[in-house]
Amino acid sequence: MLAKLTRMAVVGSILLLGATGCGSTPGKTSSGSDSSATAFRASSSAVMSASKGAFSRGNSASPIGTNTNEVNESDASMPFIDLMRAAMPFAEAAPWLTKGNVSYDANGWPANLNGGQAGTRFLSNLPAAVIPAGTYTVLYDGEGDIQYLNDASLQEHGKGYDTIKIDAGADGMLNASLLITRSNPQDYVRNIRILPPGGVCASNPFQRVASASDCSGNYQSFVEHAGSIIFNPDFMNFMKDFRAIRFMNMSGVTRSTDRSWSGRNTLDKATWGGKEGTRGAPLEIQVELANRMNADPWFTLPHGADDDYVRQYATYVKQHLNSNLKPHIEYSNETWNTIFTQGNHMIDMGMKLGLDSNAKRAGYRYYSQRAVEIFNIWESVFGGSQRLVRILSGWTINTELTETVLSHKDAYKHADAFAIGPYVFGGHAEVRTIKNVDDALGLITNPVYRYSHDKVMGYIRTQKAITDKYGVQLVAYEAGQGLADFHTKTDDEFPNPLLYAANRDPRMRGIYDRFLNGWKAEGGALLMHYTAPRVFSKHGPWGVKEYITQPASQAPKYQALLDFISSTPCWWQDCRH
Repeated sequence: MLAKLTRMAVVGSILLLGATGCGSTPGKTSSGSDSSATAFRASSSAVMSASKGAFSRGNSASPIGTNTNEVNESDASMPFIDLMRAAMPFAEAAPWLTKGNVSYDANGWPANLNGGQAGTRFLSNLPAAVIPAGTYTVLYDGEGDIQYLNDASLQEHGKGYDTIKIDAGADGMLNASLLITRSNPQDYVRNIRILPPGGVCASNPFQRVASASDCSGNYQSFVEHAGSIIFNPDFMNFMKDFRAIRFMNMSGVTRSTDRSWSGRNTLDKATWGGKEGTRGAPLEIQVELANRMNADPWFTLPHGADDDYVRQYATYVKQHLNSNLKPHIEYSNETWNTIFTQGNHMIDMGMKLGLDSNAKRAGYRYYSQRAVEIFNIWESVFGGSQRLVRILSGWTINTELTETVLSHKDAYKHADAFAIGPYVFGGHAEVRTIKNVDDALGLITNPVYRYSHDKVMGYIRTQKAITDKYGVQLVAYEAGQGLADFHTKTDDEFPNPLLYAANRDPRMRGIYDRFLNGWKAEGGALLMHYTAPRVFSKHGPWGVKEYITQPASQAPKYQALLDFISSTPCWWQDCRH
C-alpha cells in the first residue's frame, strides 16, 4: 500500500500553486526534468483556481496583524507540513553533517557525493509538543540510502520511501537530522519530503485528524496531498484571527542578497531554510498563505532589488492575490538600523548620490526616494494606487527621521501610511538590573523608564501628530513587549530566565490589554504584533506563544491579542476586507 501512496504522492510533491510557480516569469511556465513536475504543471491551472477560495473569513474586521518567523529548523511556528521545507541546506551543514567534496545541483540537492556524505538538520531544539510524535513518511526521488539521527529512527525502507519514527527523548526537546550516505550520480537522491501521520478533513484545514474515520468522506492524508495542503493545520489555526501577515522574516529579507528576479528563492529549492541571505519562502507561498487566510499581505522587498525584480514581484501579486486583499508594500526593514546591511546600504547610496552632507540623513533620503520609485512600479502594474497600501517606515523615537522620510521630494504624496515599531521594555540597560519578575514587569508599568508604557504612548502621540500633518496613517510594522537582553550569550544566562517568566506571568495579559487600547486611543491604525510562536531564547522572548500548539491558557500575550480582536473591530476608514 505504501508503494502505491508513494507513486501518488510524487505527483503531488511539487507544491500545487499554479502555472507561474517555480521561479518562472509571470505568465509563462517552466519545465522540469522529473515526470512529477511535468504532471503537476499540466494540471496546475485547475488547482490554482480552486485555491483562490479563502479558508478564513472571521478576520475581516480584526485590527491586529502578525509578523512571521524566519524559515529554519528551529522555528516553533512550524508553518509547513513538509518538515524538509525549513531544513538546513545541505551545503550549510558542513563540516558537521555534510563531509567531503559534495557537488550540488542548481536547487541545492547533492548531485554527487564524490565519496562523502550530505546531511541536513530538519528539527532543532523544539519542544516535543510542537508536532505529533509517531511515524512519519519520507518520500524521495532517485536511488540511494538515507540515515536518520537524533530523535528520528528508521522503521521501514522501500523504493523511494522510508518510514521513520520521530519522538523526543528524555529531555523533552526535538532534534532530528538525516544523512544521504549513498546516492547514484545518474539518479541522485532529491525531492525529499518528510510528512507527518494523519491528515485533514477538506472542509476544515485548521485541524489535524488521525484518519479518514474522523471525516465525512473528505479526508486528505498529508502523504497523498502534501502538495496541496502545504501549511500545517496548527499554523493555519493560529493565523486565522489576524487581518494581515507581515512576511519580512518568512521571506528572508533581512540582510538579503537578492538583486535580480532570477536569484530569488523558488518552489524547487531543496529547502527554504538556512542562514541570513539564503533562507526565505518564495513569493508564491506568501501569496498562497494570504489568500487562504483572507489576510492582507505585508510584503517587505529586499534592499538591493532592481526595478525588474520589483516589477516581476508586483506582477505575480496582481495575477494571483485575491482581489479583495490589499498588498501592503514596504521597502526593506528598519533601513535606519545600521546593525543590518540594509541600513549601511541606504547610507552608501545616499552619500553616493549626494542627497545630504550628513551620512545618516543621506541614508534616510535615499530610503525615501527608492521607496517611492518602488511604489511607482507597483502602481504601474496595478493601474493606480487604489488597491495598494504604500508604507514608509521609521523609528518610534526619532521624529527627525519621520520628517525627513515623509518630506524628501514630497514622498508623503506617494504614501498611504508611516510605520513605527513601538515596544515596551523599560530600557536596554535597565533589563540587566532586575532581581525578580516584579522588577521585570515594572520596567513596563513604571513611567520613569524611557520605554515604559506611558513614555511609549507619548512617542506614539508625537508620531501621530507628524503623520497627521502629512496626511498619512500611523501604523505599526512591529509592536509588543521588548524584554530582551541583547548582550547574553546563552539562553539561561541572567536575566533571561526572569524575562521569560515575566512573559509567562498572567499580569502580562493586562499589560498587553492596556498597550493595545493605548495604541488605539493615540490614533494608531493597523498594528502588526511581533511575533508568531517561537521558543524563548537568548535572542528574546518574542513569541506570542512559545510553540504553535501551546495552549492559549499558558500564553498571556496571545490571550490579550484574542481578547482585543474579539472586542474591538478595526476602527479606521475602509478597514474591513
